[in-house]
Amino acid sequence: MTENALLTGLVLTGGGARAAYQVGVLKAIAQVRREAGAAHTGNPFPVIAGTSAGAINAAALACRADDFDGAIAGICEVWENFRAEQVYRSDSLGVIRTGARWLTMMSIGWVIARWRRARPRSLLDNKPLETLLGRLVSTERLHQVMKQGHLHALAVTASSYGSGLHVTFYDAPVDILPWTRSQRLAVRAPITVAHLLASSAIPFVFPAVALDIDGHQEYCGDGSMRQAAPISPAVHLGAERILVVGAGRMHEPPGERPSSSEYPNLAQIAGHALSNIFLDALAVDVERLQRINATLALLPPRSRAETSLKPIEVLVIAPSQRLDDIASKHLTSLPLPIRAMLGGLGVSGRGDDARGAALASYLLFEAPYTRELIALGVHDTMARRDEVIAFFGWGEVAAAAAQ
Repeated sequence: MTENALLTGLVLTGGGARAAYQVGVLKAIAQVRREAGAAHTGNPFPVIAGTSAGAINAAALACRADDFDGAIAGICEVWENFRAEQVYRSDSLGVIRTGARWLTMMSIGWVIARWRRARPRSLLDNKPLETLLGRLVSTERLHQVMKQGHLHALAVTASSYGSGLHVTFYDAPVDILPWTRSQRLAVRAPITVAHLLASSAIPFVFPAVALDIDGHQEYCGDGSMRQAAPISPAVHLGAERILVVGAGRMHEPPGERPSSSEYPNLAQIAGHALSNIFLDALAVDVERLQRINATLALLPPRSRAETSLKPIEVLVIAPSQRLDDIASKHLTSLPLPIRAMLGGLGVSGRGDDARGAALASYLLFEAPYTRELIALGVHDTMARRDEVIAFFGWGEVAAAAAQ
């Protein structure tokens, strides 16, 4: 980062397997940077903030902030070859121990004493994800790149089931005071695998994780829950311009969606609820930030200097296609035990006849689906190549190099 460059932040939102789209965007960013002759400028994202699956991508990228192209290549390698068994138990025994037991509990309640002795905690067992994260993320490596000046700050978010607070955990080599807002709390702490497991613990689907918050433990789940301001952590950590990568809806094609007069099944309701958790807050926060920017632009310089608010340049890249529709084409890619379990919830069909594809879109950690999302991320970013170059100022870098 040059001395006069703005501190650039990256915000990666949640969405389970839909986060493969983020990988495609980052892959294209790396390509555009190389083509613009700016690969020598170091880490393009000194501030990185992630939520849910976006927190995992954020941490993996942050740990290799000294080698941006290498970090992207490593993340792509994982996502392009994903199998569900790397994230959760997808074998018959694993599904019986979690999903089948959980569904049975829902149907017969707690009247049988044996369920009281072995209460299932989630639909799926994500123990394999813990193993994968142990290979991808290193707290020691993270501190090393921070000490070397390649990274200014990393933040991941989770939601406390006990207090109801939305908690941002952040780490930085310099003193950044924690912030507190309504129903939101910031905690300075070394980012560990436990924080990533908590941040990505999709409600009901994955188990909550105990984290230390101000000296006491609280069980936390997915950071997208109750996340009213997903861009806020990057701003608090000093970012002056921010690239936001969404996971759906904001740039989806317009037009009427197919409707149905049939009563929605459990999978459809669950998918709708998850979409509300993961996708709705971002658009509201972007609009809020744009209104603040517009208001600040109307103030005279003296008045602007007296306010604590500052304009933040934001570039938002989000899918140009509906990820639910893409997921509907790949339902058969899921392992048979998972398809059977989801079938019990109402996921069925394929393509235009699929039901419950929205729910499946968060769990489809299978290469045919993730590769298509990565390709879409690359396509959408390259279609806005000029905006990306202007946002980072890489055109100026190329012009200076040519002189």
